[in-house]
Amino acid sequence: MWTPRRAAVVVLVALVAGLVAGGVNAQHGSDGAAAAPPEPSGYRSENYRAPVPATLAGARVLATPEVETLWRDKAAVFVDVLPRAPKPANLPPGTVWRDRPRSDIPGSVWLPDTGYGELSAAAQDYLAGGVERVTGGDRGRLVVVYCLRNCWMSWNAAKRLVAMGYRNVAWYPDGTDGWSEALLPLADAQPAPGQP
Repeated sequence: MWTPRRAAVVVLVALVAGLVAGGVNAQHGSDGAAAAPPEPSGYRSENYRAPVPATLAGARVLATPEVETLWRDKAAVFVDVLPRAPKPANLPPGTVWRDRPRSDIPGSVWLPDTGYGELSAAAQDYLAGGVERVTGGDRGRLVVVYCLRNCWMSWNAAKRLVAMGYRNVAWYPDGTDGWSEALLPLADAQPAPGQP
């Protein structure tokens, strides 16, 4: 028999179940995705395509609307650090190799392979020289660093620019994924000259 007391017990059980489920979701974020990992003290050197932190010490973290405004106002320089796919070493002789095309935010400088956890001296110089060229040597100029969503390459590169003394670094963690989802224009990119 359904009584007010039994109804109260059912409501109480439903509330407790909801709180438990809410606690589980709080650990994963509102959309059920894994929560952002903590910011490491150094550079990420493996598993580059994985959830990224929500922060980057010394840099601003930007969302697509902010990046769009900066782009439209020409208020920043944009640095794309998506790596290039390496040419396979075991290609049969005579095989034609074509680099995978890259489309990025129009006006960006593409400095591929500069977001790894460890960089060779040549790659470090390529990053430093490329950013110095686009900023005109102004370490206070706003630099927006990006690649793809959930890609540690841009986090590493932005952190490296902060370490190099750039005082106005912004990191765009959604990268070209977020940009294209907002139906914003993309342009065919070519690596900046001097890639090691």
